Amino acid sequence: MGPLAGVRIIELAGIGPGPMAAMLLADLGATVLRIERRQPAKLGIERPLRYNLLLRNRKTIALDLKDPEAVELVLSLVERADALIEGFRPGVTERLGLGPQVCLERNPKLAYGRITGWGQEGPLAQYAGHDLNYIAITGVLNAIGRRDQPPSIPLNLIGDYAGGSLYLAMGLLSAILHARNGGTGQVVDAAIVDGTANLATTFFGMQAAGIWRDGRGTNITDSGSHFYDVYECADGKWITIGPIEDKFYLALLRLLDIDPQTLGAQLDESNWPAARALFALKFNSRTREQWTTLLQHSDACFAPILSWTEAPEHEHLKARGTFIEVDGIVQPAPAPRFSATVPAKPTAPEAPDAATVDAALAAWLEPGRIGKLKEAGTLA
Repeated sequence: MGPLAGVRIIELAGIGPGPMAAMLLADLGATVLRIERRQPAKLGIERPLRYNLLLRNRKTIALDLKDPEAVELVLSLVERADALIEGFRPGVTERLGLGPQVCLERNPKLAYGRITGWGQEGPLAQYAGHDLNYIAITGVLNAIGRRDQPPSIPLNLIGDYAGGSLYLAMGLLSAILHARNGGTGQVVDAAIVDGTANLATTFFGMQAAGIWRDGRGTNITDSGSHFYDVYECADGKWITIGPIEDKFYLALLRLLDIDPQTLGAQLDESNWPAARALFALKFNSRTREQWTTLLQHSDACFAPILSWTEAPEHEHLKARGTFIEVDGIVQPAPAPRFSATVPAKPTAPEAPDAATVDAALAAWLEPGRIGKLKEAGTLA
């Protein structure tokens, strides 16, 4: 089920952006086989498997990739795959005997996806890093935060997942389409620095046009203006407003019972400090729930700021089914949505054990081959 039904992908186990890309593709119906290490790497943030939601919706086997027989098994799986995902440092899969040249020789139509922070080449390619480092050199991190405050850390959503996972998934699908339309297989080099920079394209254009400044908290949509910001309520909870357009701004002022003349022109920056002070006093006069009741069903461009726990209970997200429950754990549903090829409900993460190995390989190998691999000890 799903628009990617029939697409087969090998995932060499990694962390962060690789598993996220594999989850996105599996959520939309691709058959993804995750190849885990016999001794998984320690990440420093350990949790039981059922809570590692990025590993949902696919089968897993465990292999020792230093064993030539295990490498040969992976290559035989590659022959049947549309794509492969790996997130090691440049050169690691080559040393394992699973680099792109070898894999493309075995399957000339393969989309070989490589996800790294710095990319496959460049002065930093061989060095360690994490999301925060990657978004730092693109200019994105410098732009996030308030005036006269340090840059704010936007979790690892912008680098790892937006600039990394989404670009890898898009790149793989593009390469698969190219191969299915008569083209050759190829390597997809998804570098988080590239994807993150690409996400910021509009801001580079605005800066070149002289309508965006480098200073944090000095522009319309970076907390510089009073009408695109967060405000604390009487109960200590927070709300957001963002009426950039004049008609939406006036709608907000009417609901707040504020005369526009008292604030001056909306886009005149000299008016922003006084307007912000007035907004802060106004929003601090009622609770978050009271403001939600008054503003949510309007064009004031309003929303309450909710916690991870509260978000699944919001009326709009409940109505859309944005969150689902799998194995007793509430989590985001697959996205985006399709009118004809509706994806199946995700399955919970599975451990690579003897009880599941046959099912994991059923779509890839004949039962006799699986039995021989188990007898030889290649499959645990």
